[in-house]
Amino acid sequence: MGKFIKEFKEFVMRGNVLDLAVGVIIGGAFQSIVTSLCNDVILPGISWLVATVSGMNVTNEKGELDFTKITGALNVGPLNLGQFAAAVINFLIMALIIFIMVRGINKLMSIGKKPVEEVPTTKKCPFCVSEIDIKATRCPHCTSVIEEIAEEALKEDEKAEKKGKK
Repeated sequence: MGKFIKEFKEFVMRGNVLDLAVGVIIGGAFQSIVTSLCNDVILPGISWLVATVSGMNVTNEKGELDFTKITGALNVGPLNLGQFAAAVINFLIMALIIFIMVRGINKLMSIGKKPVEEVPTTKKCPFCVSEIDIKATRCPHCTSVIEEIAEEALKEDEKAEKKGKK
């Protein structure tokens, strides 16, 4: 059972699974923004436009626009910028919480790992001080022959080949 739990933990903590989970959660939160934008901002505006263009009587006794008549006739609620703002704020809070959680998980995952030493792939030419390949025996910039460095590189290659054959 311990091996199963260890394998499951490795599976869940892979970058792909975490990214997918974050994407699903953020997508669900973003859906509420889109729904609120449509229902609370765009549709009331369209209903007002349709009502005024179609010539509906949308004025009250004083001759002013009466949005309750517009929204009631087209079965759409009033313009609710507050609800839209609340949906945006909820999304931002959720995104912040997920960011903090993922950041914490990444720190926990890096605690047990050893830093990987990078093997240099380039070196400086001792004559012109330009970057050249580590195995180069001649500088492509100044065409100087780099003999002692080339000999050291060959010796290192031979050692690596011997280790690889063992």
